[in-house]
Amino acid sequence: MTAEGAEPVKAYPSAAAGWLLVVFLTVGYIFSFVDRYILGLLIEPIKAEFGLTDRSIGYLLSAFTWVYGFVGIFMGWLIDRGRRTWIVALGMALWSAATVATGLAKNFTQLFAARMGVGVGEATLSPATFSIIGDSFPPEKRGKPIGFYSSALPIGAGLASLLSGAVIAWTAASGSQSLPLFGELSPWRFTLIVVGLPDLVFSVVVFFMREPVRRPSAASPDVISGNGIMDAFRYIWKNFALYFGFVMVVCCMTAIAYSQGFLAPTFERTWGWSPQLYATVNGIALLVIGPLNMMIMGTISDKWTAKGVPDAALKLMYIGFFIMVPTAALPMFMPTAEAAFAVLCINTIGIGIVSAIGVTALLVITPAQIRGQVVAIYYLAISWFGSLGPIVVGELSSAVFGEQDIRYAVAAVPLIFAIVPLLMMPLTRRRYLELTVRLGQSTG
Repeated sequence: MTAEGAEPVKAYPSAAAGWLLVVFLTVGYIFSFVDRYILGLLIEPIKAEFGLTDRSIGYLLSAFTWVYGFVGIFMGWLIDRGRRTWIVALGMALWSAATVATGLAKNFTQLFAARMGVGVGEATLSPATFSIIGDSFPPEKRGKPIGFYSSALPIGAGLASLLSGAVIAWTAASGSQSLPLFGELSPWRFTLIVVGLPDLVFSVVVFFMREPVRRPSAASPDVISGNGIMDAFRYIWKNFALYFGFVMVVCCMTAIAYSQGFLAPTFERTWGWSPQLYATVNGIALLVIGPLNMMIMGTISDKWTAKGVPDAALKLMYIGFFIMVPTAALPMFMPTAEAAFAVLCINTIGIGIVSAIGVTALLVITPAQIRGQVVAIYYLAISWFGSLGPIVVGELSSAVFGEQDIRYAVAAVPLIFAIVPLLMMPLTRRRYLELTVRLGQSTG
């Protein structure tokens, strides 16, 4: 018993049971990121068919993130109360259907609405996964499973690149394709439908997965008193300077990462790389660099935490930040595509560190009973703020630099979004250490 009349402390499930869940959820995350990422590789044919500008594409790429973050708040509340695997399965079926609908859209409004549908479905996955990981692994063993799950980002992006590259090459040689029930389809429509359909099948598998028993939080009432959405907001407000400075580091990462949806047309307009070539090279690089990088960072985080470094995850986030920011801007000024892409490979490492370690660092300062909701609020913040990345690129490209010089618009994003987190780093680290100690005492 933790105290007289309190609930007994529940044992964590076996490592095999915990990792089985993580593997299945990671496969789901790979599917989700393929559906999310592939649109950026199809920008040019979509622009040509609908007569769109870079400004319009910037808003289209942001449609997903707007609804993804907002719906995630409700999903966080639901995840802290409902059966998480069922919630994820239903979300997976929805984003699959929305991806197919994107490929069937007849105008910009339908494109925008379908991408919002993808965001609604995918908003279920990460809050549920991190809640499940928190109930499956003790704090000093969470870095690896979170790093493994986060490795789905580069894997999904890499597979999306390779798949779209292959489809572009195939359809360029054979023209439009047809599918039963869908009829004749242009290459970009065919690509979206093909990547969207398999998720429906996998959602059935996820629906029947078992999840771990929820673990009660040992945090004392002076730290957190309830598990409602207002309790989560009050807790964040009480520690606002910390959460703001912390989240802004990750917001900078998402702004850069989302703005890179314009990289395929940037390489084509600036250095003459075809979308097929960029997609293939980018896919191989992401698959080689991304997963290994994230697993290494998760392992380092666990080792530093086990050695008693209270801000181990935050330190790794800062390392990723200082790699990520300069290597996002410099490639746009390189003389050749090969040199630009080489620097972007280093950028992938920095983005991967921040992405993989962000939630690990968040869980350290978040009591268990509001974990799903705080993770959902976290995703709301980083998604909405990150959506400004492609909007800034689209606006600067169309209104300032000119669409042929889109690379300068891409280069501006990391410089703009790095200022606030950089200035707040000393305060953020101090408050992080203070709250870590306080939570440690309340659970000790």
